[in-house]
Amino acid sequence: MNTSLENLTHKMQRAALGKIVDVALSHAEQDREKTMCQLVDAAKQFYGSGFSDETYENAKKVLTDPDSKWTKLINCVLDQTDPHVARTTALNLGYEAFFRGTKTIRENRVKYQCNIPWLILFDPTSACNMHCVGCWAGEYGNKNNLSFEDMDKIVTQGKELGVYLYMLTGGEPLVRKKDVLKLAEKHNDVQFAIYTNSTLIDEPFCEEVQRLGNIAFMLSIEGTPETNDARRGEGHYAAVMHAMDLLKKYGILFGTSICYTRQNIDAVTNDEFMRFLCEKGAHFGFYFHYMPVGNEAAPELMPTPEQRKYMIDRIRYLRSSECDIPFYPMDFQNDGEFVGGCIAGGRNYFHINSAGDAEPCVFIHYSNANIHDQSILEILHSPLFMAYHNGQPFNKNHLRPCPMLENPELLEKMVHETGAHSTDLQSPESVEHLCEKCKAYAADWQPTADEVWSHHKIRESRYENYKDWKPSQPLD
Repeated sequence: MNTSLENLTHKMQRAALGKIVDVALSHAEQDREKTMCQLVDAAKQFYGSGFSDETYENAKKVLTDPDSKWTKLINCVLDQTDPHVARTTALNLGYEAFFRGTKTIRENRVKYQCNIPWLILFDPTSACNMHCVGCWAGEYGNKNNLSFEDMDKIVTQGKELGVYLYMLTGGEPLVRKKDVLKLAEKHNDVQFAIYTNSTLIDEPFCEEVQRLGNIAFMLSIEGTPETNDARRGEGHYAAVMHAMDLLKKYGILFGTSICYTRQNIDAVTNDEFMRFLCEKGAHFGFYFHYMPVGNEAAPELMPTPEQRKYMIDRIRYLRSSECDIPFYPMDFQNDGEFVGGCIAGGRNYFHINSAGDAEPCVFIHYSNANIHDQSILEILHSPLFMAYHNGQPFNKNHLRPCPMLENPELLEKMVHETGAHSTDLQSPESVEHLCEKCKAYAADWQPTADEVWSHHKIRESRYENYKDWKPSQPLD
């Protein structure tokens, strides 16, 4: 292409990128190295000087090395993904969210002087067909639902700000299958990712998801049949296995969502389990530290300092070239050093519950804004969200990023100063009650976290907030 992609209109850019992706994918079976080079070149045409020439060349080098972990992982994903799903994901997640969306978001952060997220997480319903130990959602019941119009408003207004990735949780989002599919069809230029317990995934649903191409899944699973069903109920493990088989059959992208606790941490991280996930077709996943949220929470499930240090080392090993398992794990709590600390409050994401309350984080059930009477931009300017914006990072040690878990005095202060109220749909929890459960944990974790941070900090001059970062700034 002789014309710079950046000089074309949005519609023309997408069409041009679509042709590049089509050509690249058509070569994927015969020449994977050529495919990777074409995609890096396409990124460079659009993003230009956003990254250095060295960065683009390093990307080519890694992605064309047949022995690199990234090449093996990408090959696994390409081999099992339906071509239409692969194309749609490349355009929606790659072009709309990563490239065009990121640029728009950064411009709007300057324009509006508030956090603008890269993704929005929302709950279509509070209903869930399960009652997992230590989970608040199973206690909510079928009390609240976002209407289709509510969900459409969230996505429509989010896109105006540059947000092209939407994650759905709950409750169990697939209780609202019909509306979820309708939303994905209307907004076929965005990527949806659904956190699900897997029990409602069936063949007709997979056929529709394959046709649409813009929905991926994160399946809840916690190790062996024994460790999984002990928390999630008898028969759940078998349901996840069936869902994985269906999603793989239809070439639909899926990964895992794993809550690690004091009781299951080895079961959900050992080599045998990770290789098993890859065999089933999952090659990426999110790990979530157990949070003692809700009046009925079980604080005794929170990992020990030794277990959390193990998680830090283990996740980094699994992502390294030393590990031959083609799986890329992400750790919501322990990857703060890569993203400058806490990403909540709209800095990179925020949460809207099934009653419409806008919460800074899926684990922080306090709010003073609601989607039913405020726009997304008004929510991001609300007192609690601005307190997040002005307070981030909450700790210079990004292994202690959270204003609740590791710095509970800060969440308590923000909630009181902004007048935020509890949004718990079943049993409102005072911020004092929540933070009290975290104080001992925070004190116990601090010495280990500070010791690990002093040796493990991989970037000497990592940005502390998006306000301090420019696209051309080296990441290493």
